[in-house]
Amino acid sequence: MSLDKNIENIYRDIGVEPIIVASGNTSAHGGSKLRPEIFEVMQKASNIMVNMDQLNKAAGKIIAEITGAEAGLVTSGAAGGLILQAAACIAGSDPKKMAQLPNTEGLNNEIIIHRSHRFAYDQCYKSAGAKFIEIGDGRRCQPWQLEAAFSERTAAVAYLFTPFVSRRALSLKQVSQIAHSKNIPVIVDAASFTPPRANLRRFIKEGADLVIFSGGKAIRGPQGTGILCGREDLIEAAFANASPHQFLGRGLKIAKEEIIGLIQSLNIFINEDEESETNRYKKMCQKIVDALIEIPGLEVTVEHDQFNYLVPTTLIKFTDNWKGPSRDSILDNMANNKPQIYLHSLGNPDELAVDPNNLDQNDIPIIIDSLRKELLSNNT
Repeated sequence: MSLDKNIENIYRDIGVEPIIVASGNTSAHGGSKLRPEIFEVMQKASNIMVNMDQLNKAAGKIIAEITGAEAGLVTSGAAGGLILQAAACIAGSDPKKMAQLPNTEGLNNEIIIHRSHRFAYDQCYKSAGAKFIEIGDGRRCQPWQLEAAFSERTAAVAYLFTPFVSRRALSLKQVSQIAHSKNIPVIVDAASFTPPRANLRRFIKEGADLVIFSGGKAIRGPQGTGILCGREDLIEAAFANASPHQFLGRGLKIAKEEIIGLIQSLNIFINEDEESETNRYKKMCQKIVDALIEIPGLEVTVEHDQFNYLVPTTLIKFTDNWKGPSRDSILDNMANNKPQIYLHSLGNPDELAVDPNNLDQNDIPIIIDSLRKELLSNNT
């Protein structure tokens, strides 16, 4: 359902123009649309005072039940969860070590990571004082390379699940088996790897000791929330390092109403009909395909898989026969036109995509009209 104009004016009144986000659940473009069902409960929760330790533990039990983990914790976004993963593995629940962070001199501070799993947000691990030990050559990794990377300073092995990451890394199951044989935990970043909803339990089953999911992407909870689940002792250590406690994570504060909103959103998310959701996204994407497929030089398809396109997505590929404007100029023009439309551009350099996660039915004709104008300009 599209927004009422009066609601949109909340932003226009301060000089900010509402946009159409076809790039997926990207934080730079507002994350996702908060579920309307939780507005009222968050408002009510904001005006009731509670003991935050009790609230965090109660929310953690619900997360544990949903994810199949021993324990859980609501964090300050997925990025805040990464910081707490590292703090928990490096300092544990020892106040002396916790107070020392991010200075990790004398502490086990090495986190092993596939070279192909290095990404922008792994700096969150480094902010807790971690030092990376990279394995593999960027294209592949052998078990012996992981075995050789362990030392007396190893704190954890990090593993990344995200679209468009190399699938030639060692499997999580294999990494977990090797790490656990040395009593080293495996920490997983799966911030953007839902749906499918089965992924909420998958990585714990495959041996991960700590897993972080975003609460403000597909789950459509408060944008500033994350879901950390895993081993009870490590969750306790993460919580000890987190707000409201006076340690490294003190600045990663979660409001009481955000915790309630996240739990409410998570419960709605796991009970939704995923097949119906998928079919709705397919129909939206197919409308775009039908409108663009006859433009010469383009290949336009609906893609949906378990690796890169977790929901049905319209993929626009510029072939060697394309005679129109460049892919990058189309991307820039769409983002600078009125309305501003942000497209998905994480795939190959000759591709653009329309991700329907944050789109309403009313957005589709607008996107089609804008895309056709850009694609057909100077197309010879």
